[in-house]
Amino acid sequence: MDIECRNRIGFDFSEGSGKTLHGVNPVSNTMIPDKFFTATPEDVDEAMHKAQTAFQKFSTTVWEERAAFLESIADEMEALGDLLIHRASEETGLPEARIIGERGRTTGQLRMFAQYIRTGNWVEATIDTAIADRSPVPKPDLRKMMVPLGPVVVFGASNFPLAYSVAGGDTAAALAAGCPVLVKAHPGHPGTSALVGEAIIKAAQMHDMPDGTFSLLYDNGFAVGQALVGHPYTTAVGFTGSVGGGRALFDIAAKRPNPIPVFAEMGSTNPVILLPEALKARSKEVAQEYAASITLGVGQFCTNPGLLFGIRGEELEEFKSHLKTAFIGTNPGTMLHEGIGKAFMQKSNKMLSEPDVAVLVESDKEATADQVRPTFATTKGSEFIKNPSLHEEVFGPFSMLIECENIDELDHCIKALHGQLTGTLIGEPDDFENHTALVYELQQKVGRLIFNGVPTGVEVCPSMMHGGPYPATTDSRFTAVGIHSIKRFLRPVAYQNTPHPLLPGPLKNENPNKIMRLVNGTYTTEPV
Repeated sequence: MDIECRNRIGFDFSEGSGKTLHGVNPVSNTMIPDKFFTATPEDVDEAMHKAQTAFQKFSTTVWEERAAFLESIADEMEALGDLLIHRASEETGLPEARIIGERGRTTGQLRMFAQYIRTGNWVEATIDTAIADRSPVPKPDLRKMMVPLGPVVVFGASNFPLAYSVAGGDTAAALAAGCPVLVKAHPGHPGTSALVGEAIIKAAQMHDMPDGTFSLLYDNGFAVGQALVGHPYTTAVGFTGSVGGGRALFDIAAKRPNPIPVFAEMGSTNPVILLPEALKARSKEVAQEYAASITLGVGQFCTNPGLLFGIRGEELEEFKSHLKTAFIGTNPGTMLHEGIGKAFMQKSNKMLSEPDVAVLVESDKEATADQVRPTFATTKGSEFIKNPSLHEEVFGPFSMLIECENIDELDHCIKALHGQLTGTLIGEPDDFENHTALVYELQQKVGRLIFNGVPTGVEVCPSMMHGGPYPATTDSRFTAVGIHSIKRFLRPVAYQNTPHPLLPGPLKNENPNKIMRLVNGTYTTEPV
């Protein structure tokens, strides 16, 4: 099967200006032959106009039709078989077993959204009927529901070529909401993006979705992304990546004549608090778990535990000893692409050059020129409090132990933290009961609070919160994972004294689909 290398402008193709980019195998550091055409400003404008035109029809598609469309995307991705698995592994250096698991997560997420939109719960239908004889003034008939925003721009992420890319969580949520999607493909895995993009197009045509429901554009610079975010027809943006990249897009969106939301998932060091009783009871087990978590996937997870906090004493010294044993034999690895590898080396070296920062342990295995070695550093709590540079994320297999003199210093360290995706407490029941204030402080900083576990691994389910205060994300009220991530691409509209034939179906009296509605203060599936 040949890979389509042209930009997808809805159902049409474009070779842009003729300029191209190509993927690189990070393991062999060799160019992959396919050349992908980069998009032009004219391509962006045409794709946005198509999306705006498609929006009216796509936003009003019957829920069952939209659900079937999402399920067909999942089916078409699976039908690509080994071709998709091999290409994604070739372009990212990730093991094929990891890609297979990620494909399952991606298709499962699409099917999860299909089931969710069938329920109708996502529209949050709310009805307050009129009271004509209310004194001193009559009460109007008011009905409210969520409606789709409009065309959504999605930026593919480097570290999840399927689950956070062309048909990943942002795209699935936006399509489920009824929003056309324009994806700016990540230049690190263009072939993977092309294969998935064609799967979406095939599903869209199969279900007679309007031309412009989906577009896929390539660029290895910033121009296309900036043009997409700045385009007047764009209504929201989904992004996963660095703080610098996410903040740049956020600022572009804020400076528009009509500002729009940018839902950016960015930097997080995912702090872990090691409480004394837990280390006394199971320091070896905890050390082994965290050595594995820090080095999983060459540390290329947004939930990688980058900071561990403990209180100086015999328990922490024993933990450090076990950590050295568990960590020293970890393997070097190849990062997703050359740019990420270079950034890791620069940031880890910079971190190790900071005052009072020292290497606690690093892998003792030899690394090739294209690999990085896992590193674990240590510093003092007092230094962490006064040095903001120690709070920065080092994306990759790097973590640092913050050794605090006492619980008060540890508390000050937690108060000094920026916003995070996750925060973890390792403790025994007595630890948690004795340090409730610490639990509260950590809760204020994170989107997900974990007890006695590791932050790597994000369960895709309705209860998941994958977000957090800035700079973890640009809006701590929303999750990027799970069915409730659809809320990012919806807005409420109220209908007052609206003639019944003009009401949207979910707000009409009859309720033939038996969706759950809040009617006069009571949740019910019954007609009004």
